[in-house]
Amino acid sequence: MDIILIPGLWLDASSWDDTLPALRAAGHSPRPLTLPGVGATAAESAGIGMTDWIEAVVAEIDAASGPVVLVGHGGGGNVAWGAADARPDKVARVVFVDSVPPPSGAVISEFDVVDAVVPFPGWDSFDDDDIADLDAPTREAVAARAKSVPARVPTDPLQLTDPRRHTVPVTILSGAFDDAAFRAAISKWGAFADEFGAIEDAQVVHLGSGHWPQFSQPQPFAETLARAV
Repeated sequence: MDIILIPGLWLDASSWDDTLPALRAAGHSPRPLTLPGVGATAAESAGIGMTDWIEAVVAEIDAASGPVVLVGHGGGGNVAWGAADARPDKVARVVFVDSVPPPSGAVISEFDVVDAVVPFPGWDSFDDDDIADLDAPTREAVAARAKSVPARVPTDPLQLTDPRRHTVPVTILSGAFDDAAFRAAISKWGAFADEFGAIEDAQVVHLGSGHWPQFSQPQPFAETLARAV
């Protein structure tokens, strides 16, 4: 199975490096992506938005010889769900890594724009629970390799049009929640609850991690991801 690995904001294809051996050992063909405009200057990335990120993933889906699995970390979950909406017949599963299936119109989040791009905002910008399992050397290493993203991407509304996306099986690898706790939490999230409720086959796996399990617990996370795929 081809597995398209979609990084979250400020990350590139290398963020998936520690997951690749486990996926290959399970017989899969992982394809980690770096999305358009990541690390580019404002002049190079000014015209890039969420649609461009989705189209980059769709191009990878179309290049595959058969069905694919999409894996999206954080904001990459929006990209994965947008690509599943564009190609529901070619996506065998979407795995959300500490993310949730977004409704149409959802954005990733709002961050400060500096010199017409969105740089990594620093660890103090995140909730304690998201970063508690990242030790100081890991934080330093991840921050050093973080790259800016195009200014439009984090706040570009996601446009979903094909209800057949709800027939694509979904696995949520949740840092904080088990299945029951996740369902209780998302039931209070308005349009997100409606989107999740429309999915015909959805399961939640508790990671017991922060928001970046590929860095904080790389081997257990890689094994869990391989099982989810």
